[in-house]
Amino acid sequence: MHSAHDQSWISRHRELAPWPYTDLDVTGLRQAGHQPFPFRQFVLKVHSRCNLGCQYCIIYQGQDGSWRDRPVRVPAEVMRRTAQRIAQHAAAHDLAEVRIDLHGGEPLLSGAETALAYADAVRSALPDGTSLRATVQTNGTLITERTLDRLADADIQVGLSLDGGTAALNHRRVDHAGRPAWPMAARAARLLADRPELYGGILCAIDITSDPQEVYSSLTALRPPRLDLLLPHANWSSPPPGLTPGSPGTGPDGEAVPTPYGDWLAVAFDLWWDAAPDEQQPRVRLFVEILALLLGAPSAIESVGLSPICAVVVETDGALEQIDSLRLAYDRATATGLDVFDNSFDEALDLPGVVARQLGLAGLADKCQACPVGRVCGGGNYGHRFHRGTGFRHPSVYCADLERLVRHVATRLGDVMPGV
Repeated sequence: MHSAHDQSWISRHRELAPWPYTDLDVTGLRQAGHQPFPFRQFVLKVHSRCNLGCQYCIIYQGQDGSWRDRPVRVPAEVMRRTAQRIAQHAAAHDLAEVRIDLHGGEPLLSGAETALAYADAVRSALPDGTSLRATVQTNGTLITERTLDRLADADIQVGLSLDGGTAALNHRRVDHAGRPAWPMAARAARLLADRPELYGGILCAIDITSDPQEVYSSLTALRPPRLDLLLPHANWSSPPPGLTPGSPGTGPDGEAVPTPYGDWLAVAFDLWWDAAPDEQQPRVRLFVEILALLLGAPSAIESVGLSPICAVVVETDGALEQIDSLRLAYDRATATGLDVFDNSFDEALDLPGVVARQLGLAGLADKCQACPVGRVCGGGNYGHRFHRGTGFRHPSVYCADLERLVRHVATRLGDVMPGV
C-alpha cells in the first residue's frame, strides 16, 4: 500500500498525464448523469516475482519499479479482504458473474496452493446468485499433471503466455540464468491440449521480425481453444520496435504510412479466415471482436471497440491499481492510492483513470472521434495512447496499423457479406 508520506505518484500523474488526471471533470460528468459501470474482472496478483527474465517485460523491465516494494506472495489477510470487497461489489451491483484472473509475476511460483486459496476465498465470499469464472495466467514452466488436476478440481482454467509454438520463436523467454523456458512451456502446452476443459488459451504478444505464418501455424498446432494476438505494449514516448511515429494527433503529409504491425496481423487474419472447415482453428479474440464490431455488436475486450472497461488490479499488498499496460508510461502510472483494507471497489470507479476508460467515444481524441473506423478501433489499447506531458487522450501509437487491420477485415467480410 502507498504510505501517507509517499504521494509522489499524485504529482507524477498530474505532470505527465494531465488528461485525465487534471483535465477530466469527474464530478461534472456524474452531475450530468454519466454513471459508472461496475467492475466485473478482477486481476489478482498472486506472486510479485517471476522465474523468467524476459527483456521485453513491461513489469520488470519497464518504467515502474513498484513491484520491488510489494510482498513476494499475497498474504492470507489480503486474500480474505479482497474476497470480501469483491463480494461487496457483486452484491451492490447485482452481478450474475465475476471473473478473476490470477496473475503475477508468475502466479505458480509458490506452487498451486496460493492461487487455489485465493480462488476459494473469492468463491466462498460471493453472494448467492453470483458465479465465479477463474483463470490462472502462467508462463507454463511450473505446470505439472498434478497441478492441472488440482486446478481442474477447483474449476480454474489455465492460460499460457508464449511468443510462438517453437523453441526458436520463444528465444526471448529465458530464466534469470539465460536458460530457455521453452522445454517446460512446451510440456505445459501438450498437457493442456489433452485437457480442453481446462485450457483457457494462449496469449502471444506479436514480434514483427517473426514470420506471421510460422507463428500462427505453430500456435495453432498447440491446439488452444482461444488465441490472443496482442500488440506489444508501447506508446508515443516509448515507441514499439520497427515504428518511428510522429507526434500524436498529426497526420501524414500525403506520404504512405508504414504499417508493419497491421500487415503482420492481416496475414495472420487471412490464415485464420481461409482455413479449411475441417481444420481445427482457435478463436482468435482480436479477429472475432473486429468482425463483431463491424457487424454492429459491442466489444468484449479493451484493445478494440468502445465498450467500457470494467477491470481492476489488486496487488499482493492489497493496493488497488489500474491495468498493467500503463506501467510503460511512467513510474507508478497504475497507482490509485486505494487499497482493499480502507477502500471499496466503488470508490475506484470515480478515479479519473478509470472514468476515462468508461467514456466510450467521448473519451477518445478528436482525430479518433472523426475517424471512419474509430468506432471499431476504439482508439486501441488505452495504454498505447500515452504521450509524456499530455497524457492518454491521443490516438494509439499503432493508429495506422489498427486502421490497416480493420479495413482489411472489413474487405474480407464484405467479400462474403456484400454491403457490410
